[in-house]
Amino acid sequence: MELVAAIIVAFLLLAGALFSLIASIGIVRLPDLYSRMHAASKAGTVGSGLLLLAVGFHSQELPILARALAGFVFFVLTAPISAHLLARAAHKAGHRLMAPSVRDDLAKGLMERRSYKMKS
Repeated sequence: MELVAAIIVAFLLLAGALFSLIASIGIVRLPDLYSRMHAASKAGTVGSGLLLLAVGFHSQELPILARALAGFVFFVLTAPISAHLLARAAHKAGHRLMAPSVRDDLAKGLMERRSYKMKS
């Protein structure tokens, strides 16, 4: 039983570390604010959540595992939403997309809302 638990913990630690590494590489290598925020929120959330689950399984105590699961769920629900709100705030503040980006749905939506307000 201890061997199975150790394998699960090792797998979760390796997977969490890999996702965290991918997120950090994405933050350094991607060209604009929005791409970096995407890498940090998606891969960083999964990496941190897997590391949190590894700690919960390693403790081998149900209350600690329950707290780790609750923290994982809370983190998965809140991190992408906060990244989305930060990206919207950055867009409203004037940070533009890089040239390779082909669509700006926020600008399109803002222009439609402004034209609707002007018509009424």
